[in-house]
Amino acid sequence: MFDLKGIYCPIATPFVNDKIAYDKLDENLTFWTSSKLEGIVVMGSNGEFVSLLEKEKEELIAHCCKKIAGKKRVVVGTGSNCFEETIRLCQVSKDNGADAVLLVTPFYYKSSMKDDVLAAYYTAVADRSPLPVIIYNMPANTGVNMSSALQAKLSRHPNIVGVKDTSGNIVQIAETIRDAAPGFSVLAGNWAFLLPSLCLGAKGGTLALSNVLPNECAELIELFNAGKMEEAKQLAFRLMPVNAAVTTKYGIAGLKAAMEYVGLYGGDLRLPLQRANETVRAEVRSALVNAGIAVREVN
Repeated sequence: MFDLKGIYCPIATPFVNDKIAYDKLDENLTFWTSSKLEGIVVMGSNGEFVSLLEKEKEELIAHCCKKIAGKKRVVVGTGSNCFEETIRLCQVSKDNGADAVLLVTPFYYKSSMKDDVLAAYYTAVADRSPLPVIIYNMPANTGVNMSSALQAKLSRHPNIVGVKDTSGNIVQIAETIRDAAPGFSVLAGNWAFLLPSLCLGAKGGTLALSNVLPNECAELIELFNAGKMEEAKQLAFRLMPVNAAVTTKYGIAGLKAAMEYVGLYGGDLRLPLQRANETVRAEVRSALVNAGIAVREVN
């Protein structure tokens, strides 16, 4: 059984002239794989997976699995509104050596995505996926929320090992942890509620912030496991403004700006998303500095 725990980084995809910049990606991967991260998520929301061609997805999976192999665990976002495409990408991930797949809810027919429909969908994928399945609840982007009852029901499938819950609904997260099958892992989907989720029994987090500050994110779990709750709380508070800048306030544009300020490559975004303007970049830089993070000058 896949033991899902710790901090997973849903990595940003770098672009140059609207093409995936694999040389820049490799530089970033060197930083991430040398950190305290438990694993890497390829083609998560921060990876702009919805803006990638199918050929690009296959190439990105192959490239990242090869570069990360033996250093960190690899989870691939294979969710799609097309069922057969999801299954195909699960197989591509398996063929390239990934450890698990992350499945966002189908969302185009949003009004039809009731618990029974989603239960049937995830069961069908998990029955056919050659890799362990992590369900992905991302209502802010999809408009679809998976109830705790649904998550608990799916936790009993032998090939569904955990959930990334980005809802921010701490009651829902608590209910899932309480009602899920033994061994099922709940990961917080945002730094803002990582510590409360750990207190309730979550096993880790899949965090946009870990693109920028992977070791600090992992340190929070270390402090929690060591019983150093006051230190964990102060770390959580200190990084909350930075987290907001790279998630709810400015999204991937803010994230890529923050990456550049700590010496990584952020670069452009794919349309319809836009690169952060100077005002946003200044606010992101200020958030980092105020949190005590060393920044470099960026042109």
